[in-house]
Amino acid sequence: MLRKYFPLVWTALLRKKTRTVFTLLSLTAAFLLIGLLQAVNSLFAGGADFLGANRLIVQAKTSFTQPLPMRLLPQLEAIPGVERVGFSQFFGGQYRDERMGFPQFVVGPQRLRETYPEWVMPEEQWRAFISTQDGAIVGRNLAEQYGWEIGDIIPLNSFIWTKADGSRVWEWRLVGIFDGKDQKWQDQTQLMYLNYGQFDEARNPRAKGLAGVFVVRVADPLDSPRVAAEIDRRFANSADETKSQNEQDFQLNFVRQFGDIGFIMNAISGAVFFTILILTGFTMSQAVRERIPELAVLKCLGFTDRTVLWLVLAEALLLCLLGAGLGMLLAAVITANLPPQFPPLQPDKRVWLFVLGAVVVLASAVGLPPALRAKRLKIVDALAGR
Repeated sequence: MLRKYFPLVWTALLRKKTRTVFTLLSLTAAFLLIGLLQAVNSLFAGGADFLGANRLIVQAKTSFTQPLPMRLLPQLEAIPGVERVGFSQFFGGQYRDERMGFPQFVVGPQRLRETYPEWVMPEEQWRAFISTQDGAIVGRNLAEQYGWEIGDIIPLNSFIWTKADGSRVWEWRLVGIFDGKDQKWQDQTQLMYLNYGQFDEARNPRAKGLAGVFVVRVADPLDSPRVAAEIDRRFANSADETKSQNEQDFQLNFVRQFGDIGFIMNAISGAVFFTILILTGFTMSQAVRERIPELAVLKCLGFTDRTVLWLVLAEALLLCLLGAGLGMLLAAVITANLPPQFPPLQPDKRVWLFVLGAVVVLASAVGLPPALRAKRLKIVDALAGR
């Protein structure tokens, strides 16, 4: 049936070519925006899915910006169920004069290797990172972005950490380039790790012996809730109270400090959807109004009321599908060509399902009122111009 009536629907859609083209452009722009917004929403909603379920992040109870003393490390290692313990401190360095930098973390090299086996790097480069006090390693994507090679000296101007001599410029020797164990982890190789040796020795004496957060690798992922509760219980009512959570929750909570990203993206998408609903609804109503005599002729030729209704609905659906398809195609092209410093953003299955649902709702909302009017149309009144 769809193939049988498609030429009729397509001809009706092109009856006013200029109006159809402008409506289609509006729909394309709207669905482009919706596709990009929902891709961002999907990134934050599912961006931590790949993280290890057997890792806990232990931070200060008050805030993750409050450092914890390194003396807690052996106490964490002694908790039953804990396999490995690492630590990480955000460095906050600026490379050259770039405003949008890349994340850098100060770590213990061997402990990083033990807690994050997902990072893959040749053995000699791991050994160099462990033995080089001012050593640094970078992800493959980041190295390719800046054209770095092993042996390069990378200066970073930290907006957080000051050296004992008052300088904020730290120089790091690149000793390794790491990859991810699979594509999801490879997409995350846009960061840098710095050796804790130079960092702790050269920084202000008042900040020595501190770590940002501890990374606890649990032997059994199912045991993570118990281990987290035990860590927080052990340091309760002390000067160093902790808040322990799995790595996924930590990442999502870090993002939520900037606001409820999902609500913001959905609110903007809703506003865009409401706008195109009004625009397309007006277009469809006007198109059906202009074709009342033609619809009456169709009924004279034997088209049933239900067939006329479905023809109008099909016209609305085709218009929305074309606009959504073009918009999503542009969104896919834009996200595929983002600069390397941007996170891996792409319209995934969740985004396409969201857009498909939006198309169905939009087509029904804008097509049903004029379709019902066409169905109830009286032939005599329509041909008489009443």
